[in-house]
Amino acid sequence: MIVLTKDTMQILREQDVVPFRNRVRELTVKIGMSLVNQTKLITAASELVRNMLRYANGGKVILEIISKSAQSGVRLTFVDEGPGISDLKQAMQDGFSTGKSLGLGLPGAKRLVNEFDIKSAPGEGTTVMIIHWKHGR
Repeated sequence: MIVLTKDTMQILREQDVVPFRNRVRELTVKIGMSLVNQTKLITAASELVRNMLRYANGGKVILEIISKSAQSGVRLTFVDEGPGISDLKQAMQDGFSTGKSLGLGLPGAKRLVNEFDIKSAPGEGTTVMIIHWKHGR
């Protein structure tokens, strides 16, 4: 996998969400991603960045345009130093929430993108990586 561009944004307050979403959209437009795939990626990214604000008081997102086997895509890596998730398996189930939400955020974000990876441990924060390919489903 080749990284073509790389940028980092700090997400520390609610006002950072709109500029972040706009930056993600810029990357998807730059590689010629379809409107449907743009919407899927931006929706997943919005959910993950709001989770980062809600549960970890913010963090950073690494935004990259990547290339692999003659296809391009956008990779977003959300990194926080919050309390972490003690049971990832449970957190990835629809309907589970430690907050007052519907519990659809993490599993819903996973369904919207082509690749999804999450690493977390109590007291060590959480890192979520998502990729949506230009011609992904």
